Amino acid sequence: MRIITLVRQVLDAEESVRVRGGAVDLEGSKLVMDTMDEYGVEEALRLREAASGETPVEVVALAVGPERAEESLRTALAMGADRGVHVVTNELLDAIALSAVVAQVARGEGADLIFCGGQQADWDSQALGAATAERLQWPQATWTSQLERKGSTLVGKHEVDEGSETFEVQWPAVVTTQQGLNEPRYPTLPNIMKSKKKEIRKQPLEAFGIAPRLKVLGSEIQVKERKRKILDGKDASAAAAQLVKMLREEAGVVA
Repeated sequence: MRIITLVRQVLDAEESVRVRGGAVDLEGSKLVMDTMDEYGVEEALRLREAASGETPVEVVALAVGPERAEESLRTALAMGADRGVHVVTNELLDAIALSAVVAQVARGEGADLIFCGGQQADWDSQALGAATAERLQWPQATWTSQLERKGSTLVGKHEVDEGSETFEVQWPAVVTTQQGLNEPRYPTLPNIMKSKKKEIRKQPLEAFGIAPRLKVLGSEIQVKERKRKILDGKDASAAAAQLVKMLREEAGVVA
């Protein structure tokens, strides 16, 4: 069994977004693996560990992005992934274009299962898993919060509007992950050292014949001037009334 787990490098949630020349400037910013993708890496490793005595499981981490994306691949390898694939491009691929790359890699690797985050932080999109499943004509399980392998069947639970559902699906399949599925492990120092010797196969995006379907023409950050008003807290009732008045008359909030 071969599992592909997609890893994406995104801006750390605690970093401030900077825009320069109409584009997001990541120079000097802290970049990390997308948290949603960490759950996918961890779940792939757990499936491999639970398969002792059965068919061997190989975990392949996949990154699509610039040279710096190798950092997130190395993190996945340090967590325990067996090897990596890096499709190198400076183009920002939308979810639909990215799904074409993921599907081609999955076919080439003979993958049985694909993990990706339920929502991508950079595009704020939930389309990647569905688009990949459609290209491969595989079933998909979204927003998975529990997963177990039983032979060639995956049994799990995922979130729906009304609560949660239990499901079972035959692999090959695409599974999107979310917080609560597991608790990702931290790479240990010995595993970090071992990861430096693990294989990362690099391929240019041009080898896949894929181009972005959507191009970002410019970026800007919304900045609002502060009111710089401090309410007198000595009289709570008066302060509350003043706050309500400001919200209605100045902020345009209608209660």
